[in-house]
Amino acid sequence: MKTYEEIMVQLRAQQYAPVYLLCGEESYYIDKVSDWIEAHVLDEMAREFDQTVLYGKDLAGADIGPVISQARGFAMMGGRKVIIVKEAQHIRKWDALGLYLDNPQPTTVLVLCYKYGSPDGRMGVWKNLEKKGGVRMQSDRLRDYQVVKWITDYIRRTNEELKERGDEVSIDPRVTQLLADSLGTDLCAIDGAVRKLIDGRPEGVHVIDAALVERNVGISKDYNIFELQSAIIQGDVVKANRIVRYFANSKDHPMVKELGILYNFFSNLMLYHYFPDKGNERAVATALGINPFLVRDYASASRRYPAGKTFRIIALFRETDARLKGINNPSAKDEDLWKELIYKIMH
Repeated sequence: MKTYEEIMVQLRAQQYAPVYLLCGEESYYIDKVSDWIEAHVLDEMAREFDQTVLYGKDLAGADIGPVISQARGFAMMGGRKVIIVKEAQHIRKWDALGLYLDNPQPTTVLVLCYKYGSPDGRMGVWKNLEKKGGVRMQSDRLRDYQVVKWITDYIRRTNEELKERGDEVSIDPRVTQLLADSLGTDLCAIDGAVRKLIDGRPEGVHVIDAALVERNVGISKDYNIFELQSAIIQGDVVKANRIVRYFANSKDHPMVKELGILYNFFSNLMLYHYFPDKGNERAVATALGINPFLVRDYASASRRYPAGKTFRIIALFRETDARLKGINNPSAKDEDLWKELIYKIMH
């Protein structure tokens, strides 16, 4: 099993495997690898003759056999042949691939894009894929807690490209958290949003801030979960109620999602209360899995919400979540639940 990064190092060094199985729930890395192969292994003229893109759902009998027949042929231009099978998850008959792996055509690069899942690893063809020189990449979905780091790393990698023309960018850690909270874990959506922020900057702007996010991505800089969290930390009841009223009337802010984010903050706050070395921001950040810049939010919140109060607030989130799901709540609407929760938290 190879990672995306390992595969890309080998591809850029022109070290090609005979067969690539790109599979998993997250399509982002599958597309990245297959798109690179499609664009770079052959030159423009060779692509016209020796590159083929097929779709699993179009294969007769859902059989890989016809693809393997093409893979065994020689390149018309005398170099390599590239065959990319998209939507390979629709294929059901893989016997021909097993036979092909015993003696693959050395000048053919066969790419199988198996999205939204993985093939049955108990099948002999998949057990033997890597033993016979093939490459497998498993592309799993990000967890919520990994999104902030992914965005940060994305900015860092992009800056390596921008450095040559002196156009590097930085991003406010609070904005990184806002993007992570708002965009979820879909890497295609995150990539598109962050790329839009970088490319859509006015000339001379090198910092991605909340105003830029609102202008280019459509996430309000004033009405978002981060601003609600900030209002709660600061004890600003009016601002908190204004935001939850906006949430209750917006399809973009489902209560169950926003509750989860606040719940995580107060759960971390409870850990912060009992952390032995609060003066070491880096150690706190590592323990809580957050950017060191955000540790000061926990320091401020800990003064307003002592450990006992924090414990009761966590219980309030659980109670509100149950009521949101209809338990002991015959009629209260989201706005009523929000107002009651905010009142109990801040009083």
